[in-house]
Amino acid sequence: MGSYIITIDSGTTNTRAFLWNDDRRVVARAKREVGVRNTAIDGNNRKLREGVKDCIHEVLSKSGLGESDLKSVLASGMISSNVGLVEIPHCVAPVGIGDLAAAAKQVSLPEVCSVPITFIPGVKNAVETVDLTNFESMDIMRGEEVESAALMEIFPQGREYLFLLPGSHMKFVSVNAGGKITGCLTSISGELLSCITNDTIIADAVNRKFASAETYDRQMVLLGYETARKTGIGRACFSARILSQFSGQSSEMLSNYILGVALQSDVTSIRSSGALTVRQQTEVVIAGNMPVQQAISDILEYDGYFRNIHAYIPQSDIPLSALGAWTIMNVH
Repeated sequence: MGSYIITIDSGTTNTRAFLWNDDRRVVARAKREVGVRNTAIDGNNRKLREGVKDCIHEVLSKSGLGESDLKSVLASGMISSNVGLVEIPHCVAPVGIGDLAAAAKQVSLPEVCSVPITFIPGVKNAVETVDLTNFESMDIMRGEEVESAALMEIFPQGREYLFLLPGSHMKFVSVNAGGKITGCLTSISGELLSCITNDTIIADAVNRKFASAETYDRQMVLLGYETARKTGIGRACFSARILSQFSGQSSEMLSNYILGVALQSDVTSIRSSGALTVRQQTEVVIAGNMPVQQAISDILEYDGYFRNIHAYIPQSDIPLSALGAWTIMNVH
């Protein structure tokens, strides 16, 4: 048996592989634009299998290694869903890093790799039977639990956390002081922001562009947030057209305004949803890229409910998904 480890993160549209040596250093990486979306469209996972196989082959080739040099191959994300390579049941919250490791399944897929692949399961909230009275408390995730595991190792232990993981699907993950994931919550605020920016009458006002780190404006983000809180997202969005036509606001400023509008409902979700367990003492950790990370931080500070808000600043270009997979299967 070799000493190298490959971690694979496969989502809706992309698959990434990282080759680790026994010093916990990434020595090679590969990426393919293939994911479970291809399986859903094609009705089979052939493209996903080939993409994963290609990624494994590439990272080994870059390092002059072969599959016999591998100790293990770890896979996380949507790759463990019914449209992935192998469906692994979700763990039921509360779930710790050790629980995820214990529930991981090693599966032999010789058509992909001669070394068995260990699939790390996703997590679902503890709602036994979902019906019309409790469905809002139910949520699921595949991939974000691995990112959360990385954050649990990075930030001080023994505290309650709420991890915010921005993306097309915004994920919120609550963790108790014992290091257990207690629940997750998903919103589509990222998709809403994309639709508003590109596919509505507001597209002209924002010039079909998102707010950027260079043009970030806290005042406009908070104006969008406060307007949506008072009048609702639909009216707040149309108000961007009013501002464009009658106040002379630039498209850059209105992009910031719309960012605040799109994020407003997430604050309501955090505070009101039964899917999460959070208190004022819960420490908030916000991951993601600028300017969304900064916008969420500014909005939560303005809202004032949470007392401690932190930004996750990566110390390398290795994503949380890869760090978390290594952590789950090698630390505990």
